[in-house]
Amino acid sequence: MCGTESRTQLPLASSASGCSCCSTQDSAVPSATPGTSAVEFAVDGLTCGHCVQTVEKAVSSLEGVESASVELVPGGRSRLLVGGRANEAAVREAVTAAGYTFAAN
Repeated sequence: MCGTESRTQLPLASSASGCSCCSTQDSAVPSATPGTSAVEFAVDGLTCGHCVQTVEKAVSSLEGVESASVELVPGGRSRLLVGGRANEAAVREAVTAAGYTFAAN
């Protein structure tokens, strides 16, 4: 079967949209636990899966936060969903302390 293989080309993240170690296709999709409300925030400056993990870990450690998930938009405004009783000022501080820009919706 030499030469008859069919290979699929996978899209790579463009260098203009951040690093190429991850793709927006593989980014975490936010989900709220049934019965709890989630508050949505906008975050700028995230470019890869490591950025997502950093923000999720920082926000998850806050008192009253039950869940934190980020929908990555490399080079754009990513969406942060926080479940539980999230204090907006504390979320803002956690995001900025992690090195990213918090933007109110």
